[in-house]
Amino acid sequence: MCLKIDGQWSEMLFSITMNLVLLLSTSILFIGVFSEEASKPDVVNVGAIFSFNSINGKVAKVAMKAAENDINSDPSVLAGRKLTISLHDSNYSSFLGIIGALQFMETDKVAIIGPQNSVMAHVLSHLVNELHVPLLSFTALDPSLSPLQYPFFVQTAPNDLFQMIAIAEMVSYFGWADVIALFSDDDQSRNGIITLGDKLSERRCRISYKGALSPDPTATRSEVSRELAKIQMMESRVIVLHTFSKTGLLVFDVAKSLGMMGKEYVWITSSWLSTVLDSTSPLKSETANSIRGALTLRPHTPDSKRKRNFMSRWNQLSNGSIGFNPYGLYAYDTVWMIARAVKLLLDQGGTLSFSNDTRLNGLSGRTLNLSALNTFDGGKQLLKNILETNTTGLTGPMQFNQERSLINPSFDIINAIETGNQLIGYWSNYSGLSIVSPETLYGKKPNRSSSNQQLDSVVWPGGETTKPRGWVFPNNGRELRIGIPKRVSYRDFVLLVNGTDNVEGYCIDVFLAAIRLLPYAVPYRFIPFGDGHKNPSYYELVSEVSAGVFDGVVGDIAIVTNRTKIVDFTQPYVESGLVVVAPVKKISSSPWSFSRPFTPLMWAVTAAFFLIVGAVVWILEHRINDEFRGPPKQQIVTILWFSFSTMFFAHRENTVSSLGRLILIIWLFVVLIINSSYTASLTSILTVQQLSSPIKGVDTLISSNEPIGFQSGRVAAIIDERPYVDLFLSDHCKFSIRGQEFTKSGWGFAFPKDSPLAIDMSTAILALSENGELQKIHDRWLSRKACSSEAESEQLDLQSFWGLFLICGIACVLALLVYFSLMFRQFSRHCPEVPDSTIPASSRSARLQTFLSFVDGKVEKPKSSSKRKRESISGNGYHKEEELTFRSGRIERDISHERQNGDSWLVK
Repeated sequence: MCLKIDGQWSEMLFSITMNLVLLLSTSILFIGVFSEEASKPDVVNVGAIFSFNSINGKVAKVAMKAAENDINSDPSVLAGRKLTISLHDSNYSSFLGIIGALQFMETDKVAIIGPQNSVMAHVLSHLVNELHVPLLSFTALDPSLSPLQYPFFVQTAPNDLFQMIAIAEMVSYFGWADVIALFSDDDQSRNGIITLGDKLSERRCRISYKGALSPDPTATRSEVSRELAKIQMMESRVIVLHTFSKTGLLVFDVAKSLGMMGKEYVWITSSWLSTVLDSTSPLKSETANSIRGALTLRPHTPDSKRKRNFMSRWNQLSNGSIGFNPYGLYAYDTVWMIARAVKLLLDQGGTLSFSNDTRLNGLSGRTLNLSALNTFDGGKQLLKNILETNTTGLTGPMQFNQERSLINPSFDIINAIETGNQLIGYWSNYSGLSIVSPETLYGKKPNRSSSNQQLDSVVWPGGETTKPRGWVFPNNGRELRIGIPKRVSYRDFVLLVNGTDNVEGYCIDVFLAAIRLLPYAVPYRFIPFGDGHKNPSYYELVSEVSAGVFDGVVGDIAIVTNRTKIVDFTQPYVESGLVVVAPVKKISSSPWSFSRPFTPLMWAVTAAFFLIVGAVVWILEHRINDEFRGPPKQQIVTILWFSFSTMFFAHRENTVSSLGRLILIIWLFVVLIINSSYTASLTSILTVQQLSSPIKGVDTLISSNEPIGFQSGRVAAIIDERPYVDLFLSDHCKFSIRGQEFTKSGWGFAFPKDSPLAIDMSTAILALSENGELQKIHDRWLSRKACSSEAESEQLDLQSFWGLFLICGIACVLALLVYFSLMFRQFSRHCPEVPDSTIPASSRSARLQTFLSFVDGKVEKPKSSSKRKRESISGNGYHKEEELTFRSGRIERDISHERQNGDSWLVK
């Protein structure tokens, strides 16, 4: 019974257990489905913070609402969920912008679009970094908003880095060196100008002055007037205006009233002016007149059908309240970027849930109620999806590079003209300045060379079509104050005519000639510097330029290192190296003047080679040429006569041997060179007045103990700059420059550092040099007047001719070697030596005498064919005879050697 009951209870327990398991499984499944549905709310909340009373705020509001409607009208975008964009008007207030962001964080917004300026972006970026809510802005484009410091802040339009590069390339393209930057003193404008300065310096340009105005829109007319009045007195006329629309239009209005929108001025603005031109139509006449001639940038968006369709809807979307500009396209694309990233997050299994930040729990119950701020759980994945966007929007390709900037940033370059505005070209980070749209160049190899950069013609302020110079003389074009040294010596360089304001002199003439070549008028007046009792200090004179007392210095100003540190010099207009001047005396003619062209060593070597060559030729010709034979006395005379007659090419003896002719040809070439050089040097000595001095140059002074002076005193020599010396020698004939210049320098005109006038004057000086005018001025003031032309003639030494003597000597040695080799061979063949140990040493001496007699012997010319060979038959053998006749006498000797074949040789 008990067992039966136990079995029933077991079955009941098993049944209950199975039902509980099934119920629990169903509950878990239901809870999971419910949780998944809860994580996918019906509404996706996005916030937007803008100043909706501004141009870009108005445009952004219309574009974002249009994107919201387009997304909600397509159920496939968010899987039937609704996108809601909550708008908050910051009304130009950073404080109100921060409050609006905090309110959005309390109401669980998955992303925030904005803020409109970079001041709020810097603050809000810290907040969204902690709460993981992506912050996207297409107008807060400060280049210092680093993605490393602010990872949840994303710029969805090209930031100001690229605007500043475009402006820097425009400045370089037009050839301007200095610009003035005028900007609102806020983070975005200030950091943009800093970036501009960096990009200009890369192109050898600079910002000469930075004028800061109160942040937009708080700048006042009086503040702007004061700043522009200062700019009017400056040198540069190229003004870059980086601000926002209200302050920018105020600046142009004041500039127009001050006459700063006329000729010579250049105005370049960032993209704020293009938004005014695009969104405010028609412009008020006074506004249009105030901005005429300015250049501005507009974000470039390639043409497409979707873009045209959207622009055609604009009037309907805005109800005519605001005109369209490209930032409306970026606003529209930014909303779509968020929607696609949210859809991808949900498809990846992510959630749109928020959780409390435990660090804020202790702050509840207070007025701010910061504990209500929640962290977006899917924020990191949503940010990742946004940065991986790769699609095409109304603005073109939407894709971020590794630096988290949109790819292919580019701008239109706009010129404000009387009838509105005109497009004069494009700038892109890929190809630079071009008159061809950037998208047509992306498929080609980039070419950023200066020759490939071009823009269409520009109408500048004042209606000018000629490119402005970009600078004027300071203080609104007043006369230049040109300092001149009031010298008491060498006044031919700079001379202030007594009793008048007239200034003349060599340096003054060069300055005036250069001024006349400039393409613009230069008002100036000369101001003497010095007390008139002694020459002034030139370093102090140049220092007056850097101190602002003078606008330039003209005179005999040497370009030296310590002066180049404080001023800029023009191209040197005369060389001024140091030279040595010493007294000289005339060398009177003497009976021995003919010996002066050559040094004693040269004379000795030349005479020796005459004898050597004569002896070599005699040796080579003696055996075969009757003209080189005879008694010893006659032969010595022949050698001497032949040697020295070659000096005048008057030798009568003919050379027969090939070696002799070769030596003679080489020697006659040497003689030709020596004769020509001697004749030229002697002519100079006898026809040109000669000056002599024991001082040959600076090396002579270094090695001596003689006193050396500088423009004064009783000294052995003077060292001074070449122009002073030229002027001194024009009236003093008893002095001369000794040696060469031992330093290199020059004189130039001094101007303030980075003065564009120094560059233009350098160009003018080069032109004077090329057309010969500079030399004419030099000759007119510094050429010799009282002295006739003087020249020095140096002696010719062996150094100039040792190569010729070497060639001739080598030829002689080689000819002798060949000749004696042939003689030894012939002698050995005709008079073989019989080895015999019993022959005494006297026999060897006799053999040497035989060799010398053989060499001295005359070789007869070959006989006719009938007599050329003679044979004699005697006894049992044949005898061969060879007769040698010596013109020096007949020596007969029988040298008989019995041979095995019975032959014998007879030499007579």
